[in-house]
Amino acid sequence: MRQTITKIQGLTVNIIIEEVHHQHATGGLICYFASIYIQRHGCAEKRLVRRSRLPGAAAELKKEIQRDGIRAFDRMLP
Repeated sequence: MRQTITKIQGLTVNIIIEEVHHQHATGGLICYFASIYIQRHGCAEKRLVRRSRLPGAAAELKKEIQRDGIRAFDRMLP
């Protein structure tokens, strides 16, 4: 099992993407799980924004954030 944590620095918040990959001996994917959090600067508390079990969902979000900035979350947050 492999865990990857990506932290994207913003002006007022940090975006933290935690991905878990679990593969069997032949390399096939058994489990994939991604959690996306928002963390305000100077605060230890993280707020869960989105979860996904679709492989590549975190990579898509990274591209959206690079393209649209924090506005990418307007589609997710109520």
